[in-house]
Amino acid sequence: MRIQLKKIFLITQIFIFLACNSKIDQKITISKIEGSPSFESSKLSLTEQVKVDDEYQFSFDVFEYELGIKTETEYDYHLANSDKGQHIHFIINNEPYSAYYSENFLKKMDDENNVILAFLSRSHHESVKNQNAYILTQISDEPIDLNNEFLFYSRPKGTYKGKDTEKVLLDFYLVNTDISTNGNKVRATIGDTVFFIDEWAPYYIEGLEEGDTQIKLELIDSNGNLIDVPFNPSIKTVTIEK
Repeated sequence: MRIQLKKIFLITQIFIFLACNSKIDQKITISKIEGSPSFESSKLSLTEQVKVDDEYQFSFDVFEYELGIKTETEYDYHLANSDKGQHIHFIINNEPYSAYYSENFLKKMDDENNVILAFLSRSHHESVKNQNAYILTQISDEPIDLNNEFLFYSRPKGTYKGKDTEKVLLDFYLVNTDISTNGNKVRATIGDTVFFIDEWAPYYIEGLEEGDTQIKLELIDSNGNLIDVPFNPSIKTVTIEK
């Protein structure tokens, strides 16, 4: 009886050891994404924003970019992709974006202070980062200085399931600022893991565990101090269901 209990105890300890080590070994990492078309000459312009009843009508012109088609990429791994194709990410006050697949749409907004960022997005939600691919505007009774340095959160967003959980896109939008080794940076805190990003590029996250993970993005100066501008930092929560 004692021998059997001892065996049970040893087996239990082995399982505990293996479980602990599997958690220790599971690390969150980020890697730069390469292999998407650059769309360097693509352009987005806002032609109209008018109030219609309790909504606003937005009309855009899109140049050298086709909405509603799948983005062809050269990398050989999977990222969550929209079945509806390329689109416009539309962000109000750095809240989670809405995706629109045509140049004209209606959007409900309050009548207070709204800072609006819209930019071209590939079908897998990676932003187009050239200087003509976005618009920044506001509909506000108390306008802010749009010449400020801005960091806007884009991805990840919402819930990821199955294969989409293996590599999760991390993407953000910078306006009126650059990041570099010796200048401003983006500090990304994913769960308990901190990354310092000095290149404006898309990244994929690996190692996210089941459940909710908080992601915080901060625009910091060369000394590591948070830059005091609107919408900084950005904090969002994503859910992983494997």
